[in-house]
Amino acid sequence: MHMHKFEKIWLTFGISALVVFLTVVGVSAFYLGNKPPSCLTTINVDKVDQTKPFNKPGLHKVEGKDWDYELVYVAQAFSYNPIKVEVPVGAKVKVIATTKDVVHGFEIAGTNINMMLEPGYVSEYTTTFDKTGEYLIVCNEYCGAGHHLMSSMIEVVK
Repeated sequence: MHMHKFEKIWLTFGISALVVFLTVVGVSAFYLGNKPPSCLTTINVDKVDQTKPFNKPGLHKVEGKDWDYELVYVAQAFSYNPIKVEVPVGAKVKVIATTKDVVHGFEIAGTNINMMLEPGYVSEYTTTFDKTGEYLIVCNEYCGAGHHLMSSMIEVVK
């Protein structure tokens, strides 16, 4: 079978690009240890209010961890609990969130925090709030008729 010169060039280019892509993914996955986030922590949806730490939503100082505070959120029908939280500037915070009913989004505007809250699973994200100000939390997953009313606020203070 005879192949045209340009077919050989494009075939070589395509195979080379595929090898480079698979090498980059392989190095990233195996050597650097990057992996997709997984919901390893589960929770009984019917007992969210009785399960620690979700029985006391809000900001809690912790000792002996890699972070200074735990910020616990519970999402439910068109609201977040707590509605407003004050966080000290420069604090390393682990955000721990879950939902009681349907899938909700958890996006903190002005940051790179964007989690999907699924019933039965616990989502976590660790961050440092370096700038003072107010950060709006919105639901970016359509959750029903009152979806547009679902918000909360984090105020970073000195």
